[in-house]
Amino acid sequence: MKLLLRTTDPTLIAFAQALLDGEGIATFEMDVHTSILHGSTFLLPRRLMVADRDHFMARATLIDNDFPTDVCPA
Repeated sequence: MKLLLRTTDPTLIAFAQALLDGEGIATFEMDVHTSILHGSTFLLPRRLMVADRDHFMARATLIDNDFPTDVCPA
């Protein structure tokens, strides 16, 4: 799996998942409960992962939909 998106904004993650689901690309969200365990709801970033084979298309989909480049590592 490869990192596609890292952000503290849950709306960006939900939007990315909806876009990628529409393209038939499976995603896996990591670190969902980590910030809750540490007592700070949106302090720690969440990560959105995709399969290695889907990474290129997933990144292109996010860029085509004007996602901020600072949350999409290269």
